[in-house]
Amino acid sequence: MKKTNHFFLMTVALFFTTVIMAQSTVTGVVIDAELNSPLPGANIVEKGTANGISSDFDGKFTLETEASSGEIVISYVGYNSVTVSFNGNTHIESIKLTPDNSLDEIVITGTGVIDLAENRNTPIAVSTIKAVEIQEKAGNWDLPEILKSTPSVQNIKGGGFGDGQMFLRGFDQTNTAFMLNGQPINSPEDGRMFWSNWSGVLDVANAVQVQRGLGSSKLAISSVGGTVNIVTKTVDRRERGFFQQMIANDNYTKTTAYYSTGLMENGWAFSGMLGHWQGDGYVNDTDGQGQTYFLSFGYKPNENNLFNFLITGAPQWHAAAGSGSISDFLENGRKYNSWNYEGVSSSNLLQSGKYPAGRNVYHKPVANLSWDLTINENSSLSTVLYGSLGRGTFAFVIDDSDDIPLYARGSNNNHNWYGLVSNYNNQLNENLSLNFGADVRLYNGIHFRSVNEFLSVNSVSASSVFNGGDYELTKVFGGINPWDLTFNVNDEHNQRFGYDYEEQINYLGVFGQLEYAKDNFTAFFQGSASTQSHVRTEYLNASNEGQSEESNKVNNPGFNVKAGGAYIINSNHKVFVNTGYYSRQPFHSDLFLNDRNGNELIMPEVENQKITGLEAGYQFGSEKVSANLNIYYTIWDNRTLLDDNGEDQGDPAFRLFQTQGVKQIHSGIELEVFTRPMDNLRVNGFLAIGDWKFDGDGLRRTFDEAGTITDPGTLVNLDGVKVGGAAQFTTGVFTSYEFLPRLSVDGTWNLYNDLYSQGETTVSSPPIELPSYDTVDLGLSYRWLVGENDKNSLQFRVNINNAFDEVYIESINGNTAASTNPSENYKGVNTSNRGRFGYGRTWNFSMRFNF
Repeated sequence: MKKTNHFFLMTVALFFTTVIMAQSTVTGVVIDAELNSPLPGANIVEKGTANGISSDFDGKFTLETEASSGEIVISYVGYNSVTVSFNGNTHIESIKLTPDNSLDEIVITGTGVIDLAENRNTPIAVSTIKAVEIQEKAGNWDLPEILKSTPSVQNIKGGGFGDGQMFLRGFDQTNTAFMLNGQPINSPEDGRMFWSNWSGVLDVANAVQVQRGLGSSKLAISSVGGTVNIVTKTVDRRERGFFQQMIANDNYTKTTAYYSTGLMENGWAFSGMLGHWQGDGYVNDTDGQGQTYFLSFGYKPNENNLFNFLITGAPQWHAAAGSGSISDFLENGRKYNSWNYEGVSSSNLLQSGKYPAGRNVYHKPVANLSWDLTINENSSLSTVLYGSLGRGTFAFVIDDSDDIPLYARGSNNNHNWYGLVSNYNNQLNENLSLNFGADVRLYNGIHFRSVNEFLSVNSVSASSVFNGGDYELTKVFGGINPWDLTFNVNDEHNQRFGYDYEEQINYLGVFGQLEYAKDNFTAFFQGSASTQSHVRTEYLNASNEGQSEESNKVNNPGFNVKAGGAYIINSNHKVFVNTGYYSRQPFHSDLFLNDRNGNELIMPEVENQKITGLEAGYQFGSEKVSANLNIYYTIWDNRTLLDDNGEDQGDPAFRLFQTQGVKQIHSGIELEVFTRPMDNLRVNGFLAIGDWKFDGDGLRRTFDEAGTITDPGTLVNLDGVKVGGAAQFTTGVFTSYEFLPRLSVDGTWNLYNDLYSQGETTVSSPPIELPSYDTVDLGLSYRWLVGENDKNSLQFRVNINNAFDEVYIESINGNTAASTNPSENYKGVNTSNRGRFGYGRTWNFSMRFNF
């Protein structure tokens, strides 16, 4: 009886407490749909109220609601939100959240520095590739291959590992800005990108966002074609990891392991990745190998501060491949390597694979320290301090008249690069936000030739004024291993020859953005101003023994302004327009008459490039279909164009052409469509039509192989000449179908047309049009749930690229017109032109254990 009374009293008390405190109780468990594991830290909010809680470590929650019935919204950063109804006390056994295509707040360090499109109300022309898609499609490819189904993007694979090139709206990657967590990574000397230096970045990428055209970046960067933001993992919210093994064509193998503690109760977080790859290469004699490492340490002492230190690198070496004439490829096959010429490959030493056609060796460790400070509910400050120490060489065998290898000559390109990016953000009022900051870059480039390995001799003779005349090279620094190059650096000028110089490029910029948003209208204004200085220091060919010579300092101010607006017609329709103007400083390589052997500046001086952009867009969104339509018009004026004659276009003498005052006009239209006809079926497509051509004349100078000017200037007519390198018409379709739970198949079809050659071209000697081609890629994925409560998974993925083994010319550097003799042509192209064929059918298979 006593127990009954106690039970009765407790029941009555609980009843009245519930009536007073809440109308009902909703409980449940939040699950990561992909990993089938609890999702701690998910937000559960009663719809229409501020009443909410977070799920615990096991994904569980209990929410006392303010109403007796209604809906709760479950959300988590980087996942699709789910809305669930309740009526009275309700228990929901499993609420599964799936990753979405949003990048909003997915990166929790350096958020104010990394300019992602979704951080701004006014839209731009943008495409985003999320971690899941990168993981499936990356395989053994570099980033440009993953982006090839993005409008106005074309990937050129090149010959060896990491030698690929990317074009965006017809602009090569020297004029597309690449960012790693807010850090510019294009070379300050000439804007180039070397994908072999970033071979492992896709393994730790949360997302890659391609901002075409003006983009949302506030930094004054080389974004003529657009901006590519690579966003890596930093601090995971929860513990996770994976182990992956991959094999592929031509004896390729790759092993990768990753682990993250997640953000622990003491505020610390750690994540790390290690990987190793090696393979023979698709092209003959292009073997390579390398490692990848990534370490991230995060610390969140309180709600207002978050620190993260990150270091990553990809030490590697790979043998190179040269272009060849079309007739050479037709005779020897698509895997032909023109650089593996008979005189060198005849050596027993070289047949061992050590130097089949020259070896590219590089290690570029990059470190950054970020601090995110929340000052108050309306303002925050983000700062990233970064640095990199690049050490590398291109090693090539020098032999005598009897083809006996003497030594390996290294052309070394080293650098020390430090920078700081800081951004302050303030929500001034309900409609107006302001942010501004600073961008500092200090770059020291170091270039010289050296002996990287003695083969059949013990010393090499050299001569220079700086070293007191004749001297002997007797030491080897770094050798041909990337780790040795990093820790055993050649810093002795009397062990260098051929050329020996440095440059100091310092950059200081300030930037700001003001954005207004009210009701259905948004508008923004961005601006930046900068100054960039250049000093070149000559050692080898200095005038006096033991004394270096510095050039006059060149200071170039620059600026850019961008503005735009958008109007939301209704929940399904949005339109926008953006415009901008850049006054961009010339590259260091454009300033000096001969960058290898002298400090003489080009006269008249190279002036800033002038870029004007105008773009407009329309966005449509519904439950099953979304689409983006963009039009653009870009004027790129006063650029400097560098071309060579391909060494063997009927003239074996190498010549370099530098053309100043060049104007290009790039216009086009882009369409992206995303559909989900059924829950287990996705069909996406894109169409990009461009019109890219030169306008007016240019002043062309000619240099020989030694860098000596042979023609001080000839006016050439470029008006109406097509811009080569990338197809001006591209289209593609991607489809994915899950025909069984966690078992899916996908396919991608891409078509390339209106493609022209690169190289020395004028109105009287125009580029040649290459034949169109299309490729089909296929993939199969399966995820097997394993472990207690299916918390872990084992993923299998197969990719078959160019599944139908399409034979196509990928690129041509030359403009020899088709012959009147049909036997001298291939699909309408003269077979004497030099270039490369695309890869045939390739494949990769990976097995990944997620825990």
